[in-house]
Amino acid sequence: MNNPRHFSSRRHFVTLVSACLALPGSHATAQSAASGNSAYTPRAWADIERAARGQTVYFNAWAGSEQINAYLQWVAAQLQRDSGVQLQHVKITDAADVVKRVRSEKAAGRQAGEGTVDLVWINGENFAAMKQGDLLWGPFADKLPNFQAVDVRRKPSTRIDFSVPTEGMESPWGMAQLTFFADAKRLPQLPQSMAELLALARAQSGRITYPRPPNFHGTTWVKQALLEYAPDARQLAQSVTPAAFQSQTAPLWQFLDALHPHLWRGGKQFPQNSAAIRQMMADGELLLALTFNPNEAANEIAAQRLSPSVVSWQFAKGTLGNTHFVAIPYNARNKEGAQVAANFLLSPQAQARKADIAQWGDPTVLDIDRLTPAEQALFLSSTRAGQVRQSAPVLPEPHASWVEPLEKEWIRRYGV
Repeated sequence: MNNPRHFSSRRHFVTLVSACLALPGSHATAQSAASGNSAYTPRAWADIERAARGQTVYFNAWAGSEQINAYLQWVAAQLQRDSGVQLQHVKITDAADVVKRVRSEKAAGRQAGEGTVDLVWINGENFAAMKQGDLLWGPFADKLPNFQAVDVRRKPSTRIDFSVPTEGMESPWGMAQLTFFADAKRLPQLPQSMAELLALARAQSGRITYPRPPNFHGTTWVKQALLEYAPDARQLAQSVTPAAFQSQTAPLWQFLDALHPHLWRGGKQFPQNSAAIRQMMADGELLLALTFNPNEAANEIAAQRLSPSVVSWQFAKGTLGNTHFVAIPYNARNKEGAQVAANFLLSPQAQARKADIAQWGDPTVLDIDRLTPAEQALFLSSTRAGQVRQSAPVLPEPHASWVEPLEKEWIRRYGV
């Protein structure tokens, strides 16, 4: 997932990426790895495909969207038909629960091939926790044949996850960026920063809010504000320290203290999730809503759940953004099938279907210019009502270690 930030930190982010931009040089052979789980052994891709046939891959993935669930059913059908791999969608509400389960399995002594998770949809602090705890298998991602089309240069978050280098331990799957949407008939002047949003809240008291952290979208709102108000955004790309937390968050709390009295219900209550806010906006109770999928409003308009007059936008200087990934736990039973599934998720066919608003509307991680003309044609679609007309800069997430202390301090200050 991505975020807005001062451009000094964006330069720092790009510097972090510069050492790992080389694309894999071979389609057919998994190359030797310099680091990663000691159980990882490079293998020829044809051998992996043969071993994967007949395996059942237990894919732990969020299940909060009918469109996403339907997309994964389509993926499962394609994998079964083309590769003989059965994909079982294990529906979860929070990847943190998967992290806890795998950690418990390791504590119980479960070895390679004895786990309950073959593939997990993950990023951010959950990836950082699994990587730090040696709970991942790999590196495998950049050995996947379809990884060669990933846009690692213009989308550096495909290699750096919340300031943590992925080092091939997770495979990019889709892009996300904090996006706002509103009915242009009720809000013709769109705020372009947190400061402008504060001014709007003061002028239209009670008609703006955000989800209660630790809900993901609520924490994202707080991080966006942190990025805009931090005195030295470069420090946010580093592991958090007590001194850095105190100095960099002080302006954030001042901003929220000023904002909250003008929020819905005076900032004394917060909706539980972004779906509730979207419905309140659709009903006219709120002026705007937020999402991490730039195409969400267009999806909702197409489904006739939002008015065609709803527009989407991102702050002019950028909004927080990132990549979401899939990863293989250290003790997965069906690692070959998991690799075949991850490779298919990176295929032009799967990425184009996922990017299609009629199917999901999740932006692709691929470099379209690297595809064949026939593959490029899969991504062609007309602009729809509700889509972002002018994309803003994608600003990198703070280091994953900032999330927990931010949420704890928010709850201490505003959660009662």
